[in-house]
Amino acid sequence: MSEQSASGLKRWIDDRFPMTSTWRYHMSEYYVPKNINFWYYFGSLSILVFVILILSGIWLMMYYQPSAEQAFSSVHFIMRDVDWGWLVRYMHTTGASAFFIVVYLHMYRGLLYGSYQKPRELLWITGVLLYLVLMAEAFMGYVLPWGQMSYWAAQVIISLAGAVPVWGEELVIWLQGGFIVNEATLGRMFAMHTVALPLVLLALTFVHIVGLHHVGTSSPDGVEIKKLKDANGKPLDGIPFYPHVVIKDTFAFGIFLILFCGVLFFVPDFFGYFIESPNLTTADPLQTPESIHPTWYFRAWYGMLQSIPSQNLGIVVMLGASFILLFLPWIDRGQVRSIRYRGLGYKVGLAVFTLSFIVLTWSGSKSPTGLPVLLGQIFTVVYFGYFVFLWAYTYFGFEKTKPVPERVTS
Repeated sequence: MSEQSASGLKRWIDDRFPMTSTWRYHMSEYYVPKNINFWYYFGSLSILVFVILILSGIWLMMYYQPSAEQAFSSVHFIMRDVDWGWLVRYMHTTGASAFFIVVYLHMYRGLLYGSYQKPRELLWITGVLLYLVLMAEAFMGYVLPWGQMSYWAAQVIISLAGAVPVWGEELVIWLQGGFIVNEATLGRMFAMHTVALPLVLLALTFVHIVGLHHVGTSSPDGVEIKKLKDANGKPLDGIPFYPHVVIKDTFAFGIFLILFCGVLFFVPDFFGYFIESPNLTTADPLQTPESIHPTWYFRAWYGMLQSIPSQNLGIVVMLGASFILLFLPWIDRGQVRSIRYRGLGYKVGLAVFTLSFIVLTWSGSKSPTGLPVLLGQIFTVVYFGYFVFLWAYTYFGFEKTKPVPERVTS
């Protein structure tokens, strides 16, 4: 195609669809801080993993049978008899854990650099909502193989809805499609996992990206690059997303895919963390596994649940631990964003908060007796205590911060 023809085609499209202006707004003329570091890779990596999961999931749907009698055997048919079926299935299971890894690191970057503070409150909220929907999506996907752990995890998690006042029992029956976990339950999980929740995730992702490009990417220094612009209106401390950041993200994609394929081809179960051995046995309602616990990315919340003797209180605490993240922009009243310039108390508090999440993840993988329960109780208090400390520390002006530079540092 000649240059003149290409130009004519572009004008024809622009008259009917804002292709060029959209490209400029979101790519070539969208400026990001020039000192972004590796922490900023995880947002784009989460999109990459999401695409892997959608493509592999569509392929798996062609062979999977959402039936209590055939679900388990259809998964093994994919693994053994379908050409490259084992590869696509492992792409999906490895991708699920990889998704949570990059999302957790992406959210942690927000904590490090105060990416939830003004004017990014709504951006943070949409991100947390994405995470909450992702947890529901992952749980329903975990049920679909219809192995022992899938069945009993569904039994435990769905029964928690019974704690809802007034409508609890009716809600459990509706979710199960009957009085016990059965084929109707599997059908509901399949519909939600493959259609409903992916649509919600896509919508929230769109809103999240549009919101990001409206307020701009935060910098590791917490400096707003929009404040200082040259005569042409371009940020002095910014670089265009395309091609500079795209090249960096492409490099990150390459490193990530090397690690991803290393797990995919050599340890797809990742020593029992990505695919648990009880789930290699078909679901049996008459035989309870020795230990029922969720997959690794839910275990911090499960550690809270099993450490509290009252189930209803445990459910409230577990849900509160997730939903409290929505209010973080108003809990943290600090005037400085980046951890580079925040007070020692904030740094120690964030370190202890991180430790609490790790310990709770460990306790959620153990039987609810002895030391795991004790540590679960202690670090549940520490987890919520962090938010109380953060509010008091910043609201009453205890934090002693360092001077924030007017421009981003190299």
